[in-house]
Amino acid sequence: MKLADKIRQLRIEKDWSQERLAEEMHVSRQAVSKWESEGAEPELSKLQKLADLFGVTTDYLLRDENDERVAPEQPLGPSKEEVVS
Repeated sequence: MKLADKIRQLRIEKDWSQERLAEEMHVSRQAVSKWESEGAEPELSKLQKLADLFGVTTDYLLRDENDERVAPEQPLGPSKEEVVS
């Protein structure tokens, strides 16, 4: 699911209009409409506020559910031990 769809779904689950979400976010209703129609994406600070308002993580908002890439099992880069030796 894309960011736009998640914003719309979360807004509807709260039973909020685009106008209500805009008021909560201190943006215009047109900004919310653009977010939900993929015409624009919210700034990072707005993403953080959206996550707080909806009780989700920014990671949830930003990750595409169809993204098959997962976190590596091994940490990237050298381990602490490799750096010391």
